[in-house]
Amino acid sequence: MEKTKKTQPIEKVAAKPVEVKKEIKKQYKDKVYELNLNQTPIVYVLKSRGLFWFDEELGYEREIKYCENQKTIFVDEMKGPERLSHILFRDGQLFVPKEKQTLQSFLDLHPWNGQKFKEYNPVKIAEDDMEYLETEIEALNTAQTLDIDRMEAILRTEVGNKVSMMSSKEVKRDCLLFARKQPQLFLELANDENINIRNVGIKATEAGIIKLSNDQRTFMWGTNDRKLMTVPFDENPYSALAQYFKTDEGVEVYQTIEKKLK
Repeated sequence: MEKTKKTQPIEKVAAKPVEVKKEIKKQYKDKVYELNLNQTPIVYVLKSRGLFWFDEELGYEREIKYCENQKTIFVDEMKGPERLSHILFRDGQLFVPKEKQTLQSFLDLHPWNGQKFKEYNPVKIAEDDMEYLETEIEALNTAQTLDIDRMEAILRTEVGNKVSMMSSKEVKRDCLLFARKQPQLFLELANDENINIRNVGIKATEAGIIKLSNDQRTFMWGTNDRKLMTVPFDENPYSALAQYFKTDEGVEVYQTIEKKLK
C-alpha cells in the first residue's frame, strides 16, 4: 500500500490594507487687497508690466505681467497675443474673486506686495492685535513695578532734562502713558541694564559735575576740565559713558558722581 503524504497546512498571510492616497484639493477663495500708503487716493493704478520675480527653483528672475487673456503671469510661458489689463484700487481696496486666479497669483508675487499694498487677512490682523495687546499689558505691569529712579531714567530718553522738573506722580503717570503708547520700546528700555547708569551720567552733566564737549567727543570734570574719557566715533556719548563707568577706572568716577548728586 502506498503511504499517503501528509500535506503541510497552508499559512494564511493577512492582506495588507491598500493605502488610498487622498488628493489634496486646492482651496480657492475670494481675496481683498488694501493699499498700504500714507494717503488713500480714490483710484490707484498698480503697475502691471516690466516687473521681475526671482524663481528659486529655476534660479533666475522671470518677467511677470498681468494679461487678462493669458492663463499665466510669466512672460516666458505666454502664448498668442498679450492684452494688458489695468489693475485698479478704488478707495484703497481691490476685490479679486476666486475665479480670477491669474490676477491673484500676479498680486501675490508682485514686488510691491507688503510695501505699497497687502492682502487683507482678518486672522493675521487679529494675531497682530493680540500680540500688541499682550506686549502692552506686559509693559504696563512692568511700569507699575519700577522704582521712581528707573522710571525717571526711562523717561529721560524721551523728554530729556524736563524730567528733572517733574514731580514723582507726573513721572509715574508719564511712564505709564509711555508704556501704553510704545510698549515694545518701553520694555527694551526697562530691561536695559545700563539705563540707570546712563541716567546718572546725564544728571551729572546737567548738574555741572561733569561736562561734555561741544563736539560730543570728550567728557571732562566740571571743576577743572580734566579729561575723563573720549567718546568712540559714531557712538552715543551717554551710552559710551555708561560703559566707561563699568571699567575699573570708571567705577571710582561713578561712585564719586553718585555722592555729589545726593
